[in-house]
Amino acid sequence: MRFLEQLYLAIDRFNNRLGRIVSWTAIIMVLVQFLIVVMRYIFNFGSQSMQDSVIYLHSILFLLGASYTLLHEGHVRVDIFYREHSQFAKAMVDAIGALVLLLPVCIFIWWWSWPYVVQSWATHETSLQTSGLPFVYILKTLILAFASLMAVQGVSMFLRSLLTLTGHNTRQAREDGAHV
Repeated sequence: MRFLEQLYLAIDRFNNRLGRIVSWTAIIMVLVQFLIVVMRYIFNFGSQSMQDSVIYLHSILFLLGASYTLLHEGHVRVDIFYREHSQFAKAMVDAIGALVLLLPVCIFIWWWSWPYVVQSWATHETSLQTSGLPFVYILKTLILAFASLMAVQGVSMFLRSLLTLTGHNTRQAREDGAHV
């Protein structure tokens, strides 16, 4: 049981650190968008590469930050039914949700995205705009990263729930490990 606890804590620490790093893309994205607006409306100059960079930053923020959101329970959930239940009932809902919903959806996204991403890498796909960023294949790879990170966080969620269901108190260990 100690191994399972250390495993989910390691996953939580990783996704927590990744989420904190990725959160900086929000500030960068706002600054770039501000610069685009200033350049367009004051200097009458537009840049497709800068427009593309906002899309890339937005994708990084949401696709790589989703597992951080799941870790900190910032995702959408029907709390009317969830919040009033015991820790045991919450753990049961989380375990079933991770196994029946989250992990299969992540596997489905990964499975169906793989050929799409491989095709993009094979051709080194670039922007359809001549002055756009030439790294569309890297952008598409974020879909696989999203599915992988969410699946790994789903495993962490399942392990935490499993330990709670088997009578192991993981609340303090999670608070100590995930917020380092």
